[in-house]
Amino acid sequence: MPELSRFFGIIIRMYMEAGIQHSIPHFHAYYQKQAAVFGINPVEPLAGNLPLRQKRLVEAWAELHQEELQNDWDRLQSGKLPEPIEPLR
Repeated sequence: MPELSRFFGIIIRMYMEAGIQHSIPHFHAYYQKQAAVFGINPVEPLAGNLPLRQKRLVEAWAELHQEELQNDWDRLQSGKLPEPIEPLR
């Protein structure tokens, strides 16, 4: 599972979902032992749970990099490797 970015102890990853149609473009965020899935457009939590502060950081980062996230989703679904995305600073 490729890592796209890492900031403030949060790791952002995205999976390839070959053969699955109509899947909502999304990414996974991990913080310590917690994980959550976020939709890309719109940026919104879909599953899982993060502490409120980390959830807000992930949402802010995703809003800033929404186009890059969508591009990485498209790349992965076509069998290509994603591009790294700048961390939140």
